[in-house]
Amino acid sequence: CQPLFPSRLPGYIPSRGVILRTTDKTVWANEFEPIELTCLIESISTNNPRIEWKKIKNGVPSYVYFQNQISGDLEHRAQLIQPANLLILNTSRADTAEYRCEVAAIDDHKHFDEILISLAVRVKPVVPRCSVPVAVTVGTSSELRCLENEGFPASQYRWFRNNEELPQDPKSSPKFINSTYSINADTGGLKFRRMRKEDAGEYYCQAKNEAGHAQCPAQLMEVYDVDIVGIFLKVLAALAGFTIVMVGVYHAHKHGCFSSGKDHTGTNYKPPAADDGIDYAEADEVNRIHLILFSIFYIIIELKCNHNVLFKMANKNKYQLQVDVFF
Repeated sequence: CQPLFPSRLPGYIPSRGVILRTTDKTVWANEFEPIELTCLIESISTNNPRIEWKKIKNGVPSYVYFQNQISGDLEHRAQLIQPANLLILNTSRADTAEYRCEVAAIDDHKHFDEILISLAVRVKPVVPRCSVPVAVTVGTSSELRCLENEGFPASQYRWFRNNEELPQDPKSSPKFINSTYSINADTGGLKFRRMRKEDAGEYYCQAKNEAGHAQCPAQLMEVYDVDIVGIFLKVLAALAGFTIVMVGVYHAHKHGCFSSGKDHTGTNYKPPAADDGIDYAEADEVNRIHLILFSIFYIIIELKCNHNVLFKMANKNKYQLQVDVFF
């Protein structure tokens, strides 16, 4: 059994004071794994020095080893490895702090020394929250999002399509050279400036740091063509048909097809009391024109609404988009 301190070695020459050193002043550890903070006593004359460890969080010190026992935040989770190393058995993210080893040796000329160690606990990312649109239209812009906020250090993000990683720069790969996307590895955003049919597929995102990685489930995104010419022609046909009907109704009404058939000389007819200067026939004509214009505008709105409804239904059911206009 070797002595704990150099003063117990045969032929040892007493030192002029206690001297400490450490193998690492900055230590990284993964959460839930053990880590040892080294406090090596290089020189000492006192046989039973006082050893203390303090944790300094936000500038506030607290004891974690005091009077020969573990205390404070590390109670039941750490132990002292002789002579002065501190072994944390199960690190947590709350252990990220500065730790100070202090050794007091009353028999030494220099009777006190201390050393400061910085501990940072890495935290593995959790499953990120991914947002992938179900369906988009060719030629439009779109953005896929990915985020998790548990990992430390902050996660970097990568995107995959059909189990193949998307290169950070699409121009660097012949397969993606025509793609218009950009990836922000810090925020997890995947932006498409202009969607193509080839961009359809199953997408998932991976969050990664030094402690590990996690990924969200794959989600299918479909890219549809929209028959703009077909929609425009249908709208024109609908407007033309409606206009013909309204013109026919107007002329029929003008020629008395919708009159009640009663003689204006009958008891139900009351002539105007006096000429008030208003041309009622012209006013009726203006009202009919307003009615026609309002009806045409209403039909256009209805066509637009029907188009949007059909487009959403196609996206939701993941079928090929077909726009039908109903009257």
